[in-house]
Amino acid sequence: MTDLDPTDPLVIDVRTLQRRPGFMITVTRSAPAPTGLGVAMARVPEGSPIELDVRLESVLEGVLVTGTADLEINAECSRCLEPVGWHEEVDFTELFRYPSTDARGAVVEEADESEDPLPELQNDLIDLEPVLRDAVVIDLPLAPLCSEECLGLCPECGFRLEEDPQHEHEKSDPRWAALADLLESDDHQA
Repeated sequence: MTDLDPTDPLVIDVRTLQRRPGFMITVTRSAPAPTGLGVAMARVPEGSPIELDVRLESVLEGVLVTGTADLEINAECSRCLEPVGWHEEVDFTELFRYPSTDARGAVVEEADESEDPLPELQNDLIDLEPVLRDAVVIDLPLAPLCSEECLGLCPECGFRLEEDPQHEHEKSDPRWAALADLLESDDHQA
């Protein structure tokens, strides 16, 4: 586990909660989007502003983090590959558990055998990046569309059918393709 950078805008210091259940603080800040936040066809542009509104509540097990992130999404239509963009508001909730301690209060390492262990506070710091990444990626469409009526691209030539829905090709039997190639080579020799 690496140490967190307290100056990172996605890292929040929770010392003011004093590990007393019932205490709560709110944090509002803007943070640049980290690298690789998204899926294949839809993503948050790296460095674009993410507006965070976060509530941190001290509970017996740790710190309950709930909040929203306002961000911009850039995508490509899965049918016509045109660029698409929109504004998204993503909700997230995560419980960060306090590190295990012995009777003297010293931190002890415990093997967490659960399939999905809770994230842990590190030196009274919480890293929101993994929580934000999980919330955003789950919320993004795998096949975004510019519109529900998008006709997509012609499967033969890649022509955008939105421009001409009646787009047609001269269709020839593929068995004659070799003869067409011979005809083209005769035209070039003449």
